[in-house]
Amino acid sequence: MRVFKFGGASISSKQSIDNVLHIIESYANDNLVVVISAMGKITNALELLMKAHHEDQIEEIKKQYTEIVKYHLNIAQELFGDSDEHKMNTGYLLKQLDNQLKKEPTENYDYDYDQIVSFGELLSTQLISDYFNYKGLQNQLFDARFLIRTEDTYREARVDWEKTKEKVQQQIGGLFKDSNSKIAVTQGFIGATAEHNTTTLGREGSDYTAAIIAYTMDAKDVTIWKDVPGLLNADPKYFPDAVLLDEIPYREAIELAFYGASVIHPKTIKPLQNKQIPLYVKSFINPSHEGSLIQGNLLQNTIPCYIFKRNQVLLSIIPKDFSFIEEENFSLIFGLFAHFGIRINLMQNSAISFTVCADYKPNRFQALVDELNTEFSVRYNLDMELITIRNYDDKTIDRILNHRKVFFEQKSRSTIQMVVGKTQ
Repeated sequence: MRVFKFGGASISSKQSIDNVLHIIESYANDNLVVVISAMGKITNALELLMKAHHEDQIEEIKKQYTEIVKYHLNIAQELFGDSDEHKMNTGYLLKQLDNQLKKEPTENYDYDYDQIVSFGELLSTQLISDYFNYKGLQNQLFDARFLIRTEDTYREARVDWEKTKEKVQQQIGGLFKDSNSKIAVTQGFIGATAEHNTTTLGREGSDYTAAIIAYTMDAKDVTIWKDVPGLLNADPKYFPDAVLLDEIPYREAIELAFYGASVIHPKTIKPLQNKQIPLYVKSFINPSHEGSLIQGNLLQNTIPCYIFKRNQVLLSIIPKDFSFIEEENFSLIFGLFAHFGIRINLMQNSAISFTVCADYKPNRFQALVDELNTEFSVRYNLDMELITIRNYDDKTIDRILNHRKVFFEQKSRSTIQMVVGKTQ
């Protein structure tokens, strides 16, 4: 059994969906689980819809909802023509979204986010599963909310592995055992609590879903289909001479994902490493190309890899009584960052100060600073960028900095991280 994951760019039009269909048809002899993200930029549109809903911006809600409906109905028209029978499921889901928007927002923004933004994956999988069947590629659609059991940390839900394994093996495993159909389609990114409240696994969490299913089903391999040739040493948008990494070990992939490499979700690699399941990153544009392979433990690549995390904030946290930064202070600081769901990407302490580089989340950051200010003096810089270089040398550092001011730096044998100001 194999697991394929297709992202939004690979299913953004009829032409691209047909391409996905052809890729899957070329693996007709394999049992496949196909994990699918929301189409195109729909997640971004749903996030705007969610924000308007929470702020009771009636006109903006109408605008965003109308655009989302129009996009999906246009895709449905392209896929099925005048066959209304095959559009009914999509219309039903759009009505469900409308009903969700008619509910009063709760005080828990993250909970409401998961109930609304999850419709991107629900709509895409329904359209694609229906289309595959319409074209004669028999498949069964599984609702990931009945497969992926999580606890209730909304937007970053943690997986209940035992319950998830039980459900996946019972449902998807049952399909492969008892049916002639060899293709299961399901949503990435989403799951549900024991109380059947929808949760999400974190932005770009569809990769993680693929890894979860592969782990629970002891898959032969996982393939993530992207709009790039494979895993590159830098973002080709900024580095036209980016180099393909043919093969790298799990540990290096984990490091790159942890530091922010956008091709792979940070949580994806570890479940695969635990069962030694190979991960391929391949191009849906050129599916016959080899792409990149992540497996094994020995690092052979020494090519420098560049990772950029934008929209960062640099904070200096100092005890108001100028006492030393000790364990009690660390406990309080880390507890507050965890409480507000803000990830620390780089940190360093001196005798009387603690400096961190963290993701900037506008709706949470000021609340964090207000809490920190009860015990500490806090200074911060917004619009920062965190640059990470693996396998660096002086030449690679100079190439990246280009005379930009470095506010904060950490260096090890293989990795350098620098917090720099916004590009002028």
